[in-house]
Amino acid sequence: MLNKKSVDDLKNIKGKRVLVRCDFNVPLKDGKITDETRIVAALPTIKKLIGEGAKVILCSHLGKVKNGPNEGESLAPVAARLEEKLGQKVVFVPDYNVTGEAATKAVADMKDGDVVLLQNTRFRGKEETKNGEEFSKELADLADDYVCDAFGSSHRAHASVEGVTKFITAKGGTNAVGYLMQKEIDFLGNAVENPVRPFVAILGGAKVADKLNVISNLLDKCDTLIIGGGMAFTFLKAQGMEVGKSLVDDTKLDYCREMIEKAEKLGKKLMLPVDAAVAAAFPDPIDGPIDVKVVSADAIPADMMGLDIGTETAKLFADAVKTAKTVVWNGPMGVFENPTLAAGTIAVAKALAETEATTIIGGGDSAAAVNQLGFADKMSHISTGGGASLEFLEGKELPGVAAADDK
Repeated sequence: MLNKKSVDDLKNIKGKRVLVRCDFNVPLKDGKITDETRIVAALPTIKKLIGEGAKVILCSHLGKVKNGPNEGESLAPVAARLEEKLGQKVVFVPDYNVTGEAATKAVADMKDGDVVLLQNTRFRGKEETKNGEEFSKELADLADDYVCDAFGSSHRAHASVEGVTKFITAKGGTNAVGYLMQKEIDFLGNAVENPVRPFVAILGGAKVADKLNVISNLLDKCDTLIIGGGMAFTFLKAQGMEVGKSLVDDTKLDYCREMIEKAEKLGKKLMLPVDAAVAAAFPDPIDGPIDVKVVSADAIPADMMGLDIGTETAKLFADAVKTAKTVVWNGPMGVFENPTLAAGTIAVAKALAETEATTIIGGGDSAAAVNQLGFADKMSHISTGGGASLEFLEGKELPGVAAADDK
């Protein structure tokens, strides 16, 4: 099992400068934060460091930053919200250079327990995303120790995630993981490597291609693999069923057959939908009214498309969850953004909410669905990383996790 130094292993940090890589990649609308989950998730680590009298320097990316630095992707709104949450001043460094003179001065002026937030790391463009040495060193120059608490970015070998750690090590500092990262490692890592059985994995979402390695890896580890969402139709077609205009990846039909065979060989249960909610077309707008009917999975009309699992499937999937001791769920069962097509996702979320099992939601759309549908507080763990949790479930080593010092 991964055994990394955590923020609790940082000793005598009073007066020390600690750089914390957070995941403040929050959704913004007209400059306002619409979901502060990621900010809230970062608070325990930040508060712990403040409480110990460290000088806390925070950094994060926000958005994709395609056309260079811009005010629309500045971390200024995050600084304001953080200030409210922490109940103390957060000095924001608006400089697009991130680590320039303004940052150096802000850090030099810090007193014990102060908090500084640097500008969006992606404003440094490829220096950040291609793990540039110079930018990595500049970040490390601002600090004595480093804490990575950005699980959502830990699958990317970026300067602020991985590159910086080498320079912290070179100056005798410690690279640790924050509480959020620790929780992800404990839940996601343990669920896959050392689950309490029966272990049921539920995969949904649109495309099989996104989950190729996850399907294969989870079949090795789990007792039952449930497949719903758009990706189920490629599996159904692979079994020779008529799926109408449903989303299908024809290049992955052989792969789906291989996985069905693999499950049989390993004696694992692979569950697919037995019925589906179908409509004439994808809802437009996505949350607009839509006429649907439920048909058997092998009787989808040629001019219709499957957009959610049907009522019988929802029952079957929920029953499988009832017998589990560990459940990992990644990806919705249908177009959950539409009230009419959210029934399957709601049924699965409800089953997870009612079970005694350890329930782990693997980030991305499933996390959004569970939050939106009001089941979040009933889950053991909701991952903060979409791509990162998928790669973890694939059994891949994540650069941000690997870069932390071993205990």
